[in-house]
Amino acid sequence: MSTATFQESTKEQIKPVQVTTTMKAAVLRQFGGPDVLQYEELDTPQPKPGHILIKVLAAGLNRLDHYMLNGTVVPNLPFPHILGVDAVGEVVQLGKDVTNVKIGDRVIPAAGFTLNETDDNNRPLANSASFVVPGVHLWGAYAQYMEVPARWAVKDETELPAEEVATLPVVLGTSVRALKQVGEVKAGDKVLVTAGASGSGSMHIQVAKALGAQVAATVRDDVKGEYVKSLGADLVINIRKEDIVEKVKAWSGGQGANVAIDNVGGDDFSQVVNAVRPFGIIVAYGFTAGADVTLNIKDFFFTQKQLRGTIFADPEDLQWGLDQVRAGKIKAALDRTFPLSQAAEAHRLLADNQVKGNFVLLPWEN
Repeated sequence: MSTATFQESTKEQIKPVQVTTTMKAAVLRQFGGPDVLQYEELDTPQPKPGHILIKVLAAGLNRLDHYMLNGTVVPNLPFPHILGVDAVGEVVQLGKDVTNVKIGDRVIPAAGFTLNETDDNNRPLANSASFVVPGVHLWGAYAQYMEVPARWAVKDETELPAEEVATLPVVLGTSVRALKQVGEVKAGDKVLVTAGASGSGSMHIQVAKALGAQVAATVRDDVKGEYVKSLGADLVINIRKEDIVEKVKAWSGGQGANVAIDNVGGDDFSQVVNAVRPFGIIVAYGFTAGADVTLNIKDFFFTQKQLRGTIFADPEDLQWGLDQVRAGKIKAALDRTFPLSQAAEAHRLLADNQVKGNFVLLPWEN
């Protein structure tokens, strides 16, 4: 790859920064399974006015990235496309009129943002007409460089390694949103988390504990059971040999959980509903076991339970989560890293649920 040298001025000094004119990326040119991700060389983006170019130090994998592969999220996606919502990187170029960051800053791009500044103060932000998600509506983080609006770049003050930070933005922000805002979890509540060893489940456990709740988590094997215990789960339910409703009712003195955060859907969803006490809240967060579920409306009518959905977070949700990370109350749940060239293999393992926590891609590792 050829390189070009750019000089960016600050009040203190002029810093020469070398940026390659082309970059390596895991490129999506058609829908399909993990094998459709191709490791290729593309032109490096140039930052527009108000935008920055970051050198991607690490990119996290999310279920949303995986769902993008088969076209269920954006059926009319223009190709070629670069996936990747989560990233942490170093600012290497500034577009015109950028003043809030400087060359060399380590930043976390927001996992969803508005393109029009007039929408910036809308809440929820995702209800804005110009709301977009990197890796979904725009090119994302599965590349060596990534262009983002400067105003949506959060300075990384976690002091964590880049590969750990890359596990945080989507799952941390949306978990805080699901539990604190949508689920209304408070200190002393009993919270049921399904798929506790998954990337989202492992974060739900920690956020619930940071909010002062007690947590029951479901798993499918004893190894993952030990993992969720290490994250703070008070009760572990192995659904291959234990009944969710019976275990939660016994744990809660026969009442049931105050709140359930369900990442799974599918056949077990009715058990999740039945494990929640009257007037409780069930938050639908995912559907790894299938989007079709069976519900009995009487389970909601007579008990006055509420079913709520959530998907995106507001900036304040991520900031609250990052504050907990800095305070040591929430830790990054990194399973393993892969070179960017092995993005397809990482997605295969994710699809097979062979993950505890999160996978991360390293764009500059061979």
